[in-house]
Amino acid sequence: MPEEYRYRGRIISSAEIAFLHEFIADHPELSRCALSRQVCEAWQWKQANGALREMVCRGLMLALERAGHIELPPVRFKVRNHLAERPRPEPVVPDNRPVRGPLCELGPLDFQPVRRTSNEALFNSLMEQYHYLGYEQPVGEHVKYLVHARGQAIACLAWSSAPRHLANRDRFIGWNMKTRKRNLHLLAYNTRFLILPWVQVPHLASHILGHMAKLVPQEWQKVYAHPVYWLETFIDPGRFKGTCYRAANWIALGSTTGRGHNAPTKKRAQPVKELFGYPLCARFRELLSQ
Repeated sequence: MPEEYRYRGRIISSAEIAFLHEFIADHPELSRCALSRQVCEAWQWKQANGALREMVCRGLMLALERAGHIELPPVRFKVRNHLAERPRPEPVVPDNRPVRGPLCELGPLDFQPVRRTSNEALFNSLMEQYHYLGYEQPVGEHVKYLVHARGQAIACLAWSSAPRHLANRDRFIGWNMKTRKRNLHLLAYNTRFLILPWVQVPHLASHILGHMAKLVPQEWQKVYAHPVYWLETFIDPGRFKGTCYRAANWIALGSTTGRGHNAPTKKRAQPVKELFGYPLCARFRELLSQ
């Protein structure tokens, strides 16, 4: 048996692997799903909002079995991957009246978090129809926002858990690998930003980003019961210059390598992106390095 096993940044000790051996042997009546729930309870392996980290635990046990360290009970039934089978968002006919003119004449904007609300389908459909990358179902912690002006949707923004390792970001923050693994959940990643094509209002995008810097930490605390101290995003320099992020005081941190996540060849396999970051408080380095 190995002295320790690494899974998704967590070190699993030989004592914990031995505990799994004994726990599985003592509960032969439990399914794999039930085992993962009870192991999470035994280890107090929970998210900040109290939810069990069942899927992570299940993935860990499956990886340990494949590596020959434990033996799980037989699969009792095949669970369908509803996320993979999920149909593309249905087209929705939006209110596409032209929105033009100076920002000061647009009136107050309404920023609406729409995850698990009646407007989430509209958000998903607008992203699918009008964002060049289409809609992508977020995984992990995430929030979605619709922005309205005079009752009309004009923009969509999606935020999710941050990528695990970005060399330029990690150097800028100044944290070490151990601290990054512990505090990565204190970052939020802007995965999508869409100004709808019939909206032509100068300075609108940077204005929206300024409001998002205040709203995202509040919503994250409300939904996931922990703060965020840093926002980040990528832009495709072949399509955009990142002007709105610069105007909103985001910091250009340099280019990605284009290798993607843990690329085994260490060669460029994806388009190179520009990385931007935004600290949410003056003490962000101190707070992220604790």
